[in-house]
Amino acid sequence: MAKTVRLSDIGKRLDVSAVTVSKALSGQKGVSEEMRQKIIKLADELGYLKKAKEEDTKRSYNIGVIVAERYLAEGESFYWKLYQEMSQRAIASDCFMIIETVKHNDEKENVFPKILSEKKVDGVIIVGAFKTAYSRFLARNIQIPFLYLDTPGTADSCDSVVSNNMMGSYHMTNYLFEMGHSSIGFVGTRLATTSIDERFLGYIRSMMEHGMEIREDWIIDDRDREYGKVDVKNKFVLPEEMPSAFFCNCDISAYVLARKLDEAGYSVPDDISVAGFDNYVNRIDIYVSEKLESKGLTTYEINIKEMARRAMHIILHKLDNASYTTGMFVMPGRIIERGSVKRTGPEVPFI
Repeated sequence: MAKTVRLSDIGKRLDVSAVTVSKALSGQKGVSEEMRQKIIKLADELGYLKKAKEEDTKRSYNIGVIVAERYLAEGESFYWKLYQEMSQRAIASDCFMIIETVKHNDEKENVFPKILSEKKVDGVIIVGAFKTAYSRFLARNIQIPFLYLDTPGTADSCDSVVSNNMMGSYHMTNYLFEMGHSSIGFVGTRLATTSIDERFLGYIRSMMEHGMEIREDWIIDDRDREYGKVDVKNKFVLPEEMPSAFFCNCDISAYVLARKLDEAGYSVPDDISVAGFDNYVNRIDIYVSEKLESKGLTTYEINIKEMARRAMHIILHKLDNASYTTGMFVMPGRIIERGSVKRTGPEVPFI
């Protein structure tokens, strides 16, 4: 059986990237005419163009990714990693991926992304939650196959790939009870993002099932609700009376909280345990006897590689078949135990 010719095979022969090959073969800008002709000639010689004509249902696609600018802020790179995983899989499928970040004002004013208005892509993946009005604006106006990633979209019929936020946070809070903690706080600004709200609901469910009071002073904001960006300076205000553990809506917030606790004279996990969500930040830095040390962060892992694989699988099928639909695909996760959570006593039972 003849080996399938890929964009990367052509690129290696000419010492250029697969992205450059994709641009040359799809007529996009950014490639010199001389190099474009070399790529086309080699692609024809290797049988790539011939096969593309014979199997037009398996042609290369330009796939767009749109994401709110706030999710790609400095230090918050979960979505960058997710995009990189998808981009690698796109290249492996002879596709080209283009990302566009939507600025806050464009989101407020319902500005249509350029990759869509200028028809630069064949399909698009919407990564992360936008404001409800903008999400509905996109859903009404996108005329090509699209998929939501890490957000459920605006209707039950939307195709989406999401992490199991509520059950994940429920299991994470239960884990803290299993470690003997009976006073547990939550870190995350409610109504800032869909993910935070879902994780807060999982925390609430666990607290209620254990018969524990939900204390407002133990629910700590971590970001501005309007812009959605983690605010180290103005948020993370610690209560006067502290719980024995905090469950944080994401690893970045767990990292910041650990530093805030350290600055306030608390030791993690000896005085207060800290748990995160995502498994993106593996370690937290704290001072022990005036010496900076690192502790592993206990967290709930989101399988980024599998999310990227599943998202690319669905969007490619949607591009090949306009009637293809999946509904919501929920990704399971798992608890990763490290050193930021300490056992304080016997398990706290459900009531």
